[in-house]
Amino acid sequence: MLHDTRSTLSKRERIVSRKLIETLFGGGRSQSMVAFPLRVVYMLQERTANEPPVQLLVSVPKKHFKHAVDRNRVKRQVREAFRLHKQALHDALPPTSQLLLAFVWLSDSHSPSVTVERRVVGLMQRVAERVGSETSIAKRED
Repeated sequence: MLHDTRSTLSKRERIVSRKLIETLFGGGRSQSMVAFPLRVVYMLQERTANEPPVQLLVSVPKKHFKHAVDRNRVKRQVREAFRLHKQALHDALPPTSQLLLAFVWLSDSHSPSVTVERRVVGLMQRVAERVGSETSIAKRED
């Protein structure tokens, strides 16, 4: 299946289902890594028809930013960085798999957009490497 080459972030590409969120954060199959001020939690699963290859969730806890305007700014920075660089994840994924990604903000202060973008891209590259190696190991075991 060909991927959408436009750099957009549609509603379908966001994790909104409570069930998916609980699977991602509660399940034992998810993995995580940190590049301060962000933590990424991700999980690979079978892809069903009409589902996007990558789905995203961005969480900025109220504990870190009391005002919604501050939380929204950070979420916007993370979403924008993801949107611009998501193609690397699409390329690393096998066509039958779906990647669920959640970025969680860990800092009590704002960061410049350039820094946020660098951290998001770094985490996405590390996730792409791990996902690529996991799928090649799974193929060898079959």
